Amino acid sequence: MNADNQQERLDSYIAGYVDGEGSFHVAIQKVGHVKFGYQLLPEFHVSQNFDYASVLRLIHERFGCGYIKPNHAKNNRDKSWVFVVRNRADLLNKVIPFFEKNKLLSPKAKDFDKFAFVVRSMAAKEHFKKDVFLNLLDVAFSMNRNGKYRKSNISDIKKNLESSTTIR
Repeated sequence: MNADNQQERLDSYIAGYVDGEGSFHVAIQKVGHVKFGYQLLPEFHVSQNFDYASVLRLIHERFGCGYIKPNHAKNNRDKSWVFVVRNRADLLNKVIPFFEKNKLLSPKAKDFDKFAFVVRSMAAKEHFKKDVFLNLLDVAFSMNRNGKYRKSNISDIKKNLESSTTIR
């Protein structure tokens, strides 16, 4: 088997693995020093129990970026680990092109498309325009089962956003 074929097999394996155990997420964090009082934090992560963490190391090595850490360090019962990529340049130049070439097959593919849109919009600095920021907020909340696991809801964020931009 030649090296190209081995790389294709590895990439297909990683794409399938991420389809099951990965996530494309845009966190929304309240921060006082940014234009609208909130910042968007795109992140790609793959989690796995510690005894299968070797797969995370393989993915980390393949992407050549990101880091591996305990998934919930403060929870003694959670023994899972997570591979995380938050650096926007790495998301833009390594993660997104990888998954554009190695397509996901589950409904997670739609989350990936939204994720890529958000990251590219931010790279073009479009998120500094209020209408675009609000659109990106809507896109972020439409991801990952329509924000089912988010701690805050979009209407509260938009309400806070309106009051903070009025004050500024």
